Amino acid sequence: MSDHPRVIGVSLARGHHFSKQPALEIRLLTGLGVAGDAHMGETVKHRSRVAKDPTQPNLRQVHLIQSELFDELAARGFNVQPGDMGENIATRGIDLLRLPEAARLEIGGEAIVEITGLRNPCVQIDRFQQGLMQAVLDRDADGALIRKAGVMAVVIRGGDIRVGDPIRMRLPEGPARPLKPV
Repeated sequence: MSDHPRVIGVSLARGHHFSKQPALEIRLLTGLGVAGDAHMGETVKHRSRVAKDPTQPNLRQVHLIQSELFDELAARGFNVQPGDMGENIATRGIDLLRLPEAARLEIGGEAIVEITGLRNPCVQIDRFQQGLMQAVLDRDADGALIRKAGVMAVVIRGGDIRVGDPIRMRLPEGPARPLKPV
């Protein structure tokens, strides 16, 4: 990918909606997520997860998606812009899907998020644009499912994030653990 990974979009939604509204900036709060976003909190906020066990830790405080996916989807006839797929941060120049669990991203001048796992796409994607669910799923050479709808993270250190902010990656020590859905 690019030599200069950066933020190309930031979004949030106060209510539980599939898409999030683009913003000029978002504020990450340590241990909580995006200030003012429906998924902010120490425990799960995703409605289906709350129904199962509202005391689970929130491993989905921040949703990041690589904007290169938007290019791929456009080539297949879909129109997807930052925020449309419910992500808080759209990136360019970093292959989020290949990051190991516990990789940290330093975003802008202050914020640090730690990658917890893959976003598991759900049927709401097809309600947004018919056929999009299948378009964000793929298979590798061995037939294993590839989920391309972004990654989830927790906030290690808060800060404000704006379009154009640089992203620096820090890999965890020890053996890399591949991302799994969270």
